[in-house]
Amino acid sequence: MRAFLAGARVQLSFIRAYPDALIPFFTAPLFTVIFMMIFRHSGRPDLTGYAAIAPVFIALWWLALFQSGWVIQTDRWSGTIELLVAAPSSFAANVLGRIVATTMLGVVSFGEAWLVARVIFGAAVTVHHWWAFVATVVVTLAAMAGTAVVMASLFVLTRSAATFSNSASYPFYVLGGILVPVSLLPSWLRPVSSVVFLSWSADLLRSTLRRGSIHHLAFRLGMVGLLGACGFVAGALLLSWILHRVRGNGELAHT
Repeated sequence: MRAFLAGARVQLSFIRAYPDALIPFFTAPLFTVIFMMIFRHSGRPDLTGYAAIAPVFIALWWLALFQSGWVIQTDRWSGTIELLVAAPSSFAANVLGRIVATTMLGVVSFGEAWLVARVIFGAAVTVHHWWAFVATVVVTLAAMAGTAVVMASLFVLTRSAATFSNSASYPFYVLGGILVPVSLLPSWLRPVSSVVFLSWSADLLRSTLRRGSIHHLAFRLGMVGLLGACGFVAGALLLSWILHRVRGNGELAHT
């Protein structure tokens, strides 16, 4: 826990020093305008909830991907990664704390997207199931951070974390069904989407915006949490293996 909290404090200090890490908070309103205009001009104002939720997932995924990558790269460039790895506390917990600190800031994008929908387009986003909505957001943030640990583990061995992050963004937007439901994807691609926690999260969040009962709420929440937990466990194991390897060949700080 100390390593986790220490990592969170370090990351918040880093964000204050380098505010360019908050770029998604500038792009989320722009994506909201684009998606709202698409649905309005296609005669589907009933899909306002889709347009207001998609930019949130884009912002969260961007933060998780790029911050997880730059956590390792920044430590390499600053020459502190050797000290963190040599410390008696868990390096994986430290990385997770830094990722969670950044991911938690992503909730701001909810307010941005919904404010743009209200002020510019006069469309109100109504949450009909608040408890389910809050639970989904909390579990999604946890799954987002857990999955990002996998990325952080892989970035230990790569020279350019940003390149990998860029290539892993848009495919997951499609597979996660954050704007277009998974049911509209080709049939052969849907099974792949089922193992991407974003598809469960996006579908569940949209359900909280609709009237009527939410079917299989506990199961769907559990799937988001399970996939996120699997990502964290896989990332922690992978990170442990990679650190053991780079210690042996002396490539820990190799850039």
